[in-house]
Order: sequence, then structure tokens, then C-alpha cells
Amino acid sequence: MINKIVASVEAAVADIKDGSTILIGGFGGPGLPVALIDALIAQGARDLVIVSNNAGSGETGLAALLKARRVRKILCSFPRQADSYVFDGLYRAGEIELEVVPQGNLAERIRAAGAGIGGFFTPTGYGTLLAEGKETREIDGRQYVFESPIHADVALVRADRADRWGNLTYRKAARNFGPVMATAAKCTIVEVREVVELGAIDPEAIVTPGIFVQRVVKVGGMGRTA
Repeated sequence: MINKIVASVEAAVADIKDGSTILIGGFGGPGLPVALIDALIAQGARDLVIVSNNAGSGETGLAALLKARRVRKILCSFPRQADSYVFDGLYRAGEIELEVVPQGNLAERIRAAGAGIGGFFTPTGYGTLLAEGKETREIDGRQYVFESPIHADVALVRADRADRWGNLTYRKAARNFGPVMATAAKCTIVEVREVVELGAIDPEAIVTPGIFVQRVVKVGGMGRTA
């Protein structure tokens, strides 16, 4: 019997290794798997490479992981915002590496990994520092930059509902990077608001099929922003 439900967030992240590349869903707060991140901090893995849209805000969630000095490098679109002082301090002190990836490129590089695509050409970033060291090509009179897929060891995702097979639905904007990240990691771990009986989710409403999910954990008190 297929059952991907695990008992706790601690059990869900227990085998994440030092040096892992981890995709973390979320667009700011919506969709951020805070419970899994907190469990990862307690678990102790370090020297991590994190791929996320943002570089954390305040001192919770992803920012807390950075503050704990567990991250060697981060790939993201928006490393700085009004309250991203944890990342800012680490970067200015030379204690963390940064690779800035335009948001569309970030999503497509992750999607390419999940789809088994070896890379793609995009006009975004051509002629800027972001294109340094990358292959460029003229196609139909326009200049393009080659971008490689982003594969990961683990994806930490927040969804709304799941069944024991790992089929997922999301709530509104909290969906964001979750679906593409789930396809691009060797192990996708999901925190959800509710676990339902098999068959309770309309097949037409499933966003992430369970084939892309390895572990699901129910997290209480997620609220309606999940």
C-alpha cells in the first residue's frame, strides 16, 4: 500500500545531508514551508545550497536558516527587500555566496530540470553581468543566453491538501513555485494543512501528482494563507 504520510516534520527531514541542494517554495510568505525549514534548522544539516525566490525576511523561515549559518550559497531572484537584513549582513561579510537569477529564468531552469531538458536559450540577461561566462547565440536576429537546469537533492514545498499517495492541491498564490520544484528534486517533502482520504480530491483539481512527491506531513495551525 502506498502511503507517503510521515508522522512529523522532524522525521520528514531527518536524512537531509550536509552540502545538499534544496529547493524551497514560497513567494515571500505565501507558500513558504516554515515548519519544514524550522525542522531542518533543528536537524543540523549545513553547507547547503538553497534555491528560492527570495533570500528570507525578518528572522523567521528562510532567514532563520541563514542566520543559523547553515547556507553556503543561495540562488534567488530577490535577495534584498526591506527586511532582508540577515542575508544582507551575511553577504556583506562574505559569509554567503549569491547567484542572482531573473524570476522567469529561475522558474524555467527548475522546470527544465523536472522535464529532463538539457537547458534553454533566453534573451533575458543578455548583455548584462548575468550572462558572463555563458554561451550566447543569435537566433532570428535576436541575441540569447544559454541557461542550464537547476536540479536538486531535496524540495521543501507547502501545499494545502494531500492524500496518502502524495497528490497535492494548493491555495491561490501559495501555489507559486511549488509545482515546478516538486518535479526537479530527488526527494520532495511537503507540508500540508489537511490530509484527506484517497479519492477525496477531484483528479481534475490535482496540481502536483503524487509521482513527484516522496513525503507528506500534516502541519497544524497553517491558517488560510497556506
